[in-house]
Formats: sequence, C-alpha cells, structure tokens
Amino acid sequence: MVQPNKRQMAVALAYHGNDTAPKVVAKGRGLIAEAIIERAKESGVFVHESEDMVGLLMQVELDQQIPPQLYLAVAELLAWLYRLEHGKIPSDLTIAEQVSKSQSKQV
Repeated sequence: MVQPNKRQMAVALAYHGNDTAPKVVAKGRGLIAEAIIERAKESGVFVHESEDMVGLLMQVELDQQIPPQLYLAVAELLAWLYRLEHGKIPSDLTIAEQVSKSQSKQV
C-alpha cells in the first residue's frame, strides 16, 4: 500500500556470478519508481516490497555495488527468491559463502 503523502520508491538490483556484490542498476521515486516496477513485472521479475530495504538501497549510487552492511539481507532475499522460483536450493549456490567471505574480509 502506498501512503498518499509518500512518494513511491523503487530500486532494481542486478547480480551476476562474477560480481563481488549486487549492483543498483535503476532507482527512482514517483513516476520513475512506477516505471521500474512496471518494467520488472512485464519482464517476469519478482517485485519484493520492503520500505526499509528500499530506503537503504536508495542511498547507494547508481551502478554501484551494495555496501557490505547489506550483503546478508540481500543474500537472504536472493536465496528466498531462488527457492520461490525453483522450489529448492541448488547444491552450488554460493551466495551465502560469498557473503561470509566478504564479511570476514571487511573486519
């Protein structure tokens, strides 16, 4: 539900296996947010609604990787989406391992 006094926000992420972390590939408010959401739905991309997550991701510059502080939250979301789409977790899913390694390097 969108509150009348709040402008809708949307952020699109892209993650490729050779990337260190997902990147913000689109973000916007109002009409731009609506266009991002519409394009995602037209493309069959799942739209996850989380005002808190979007608020944090809106702070990331366009075409930049998400910060290490968001790795775990985004990895959990990606794993959940994979299970939703495929019904299981593959044996070669390494997102959690990559997050764990990245977090240990950040300490």
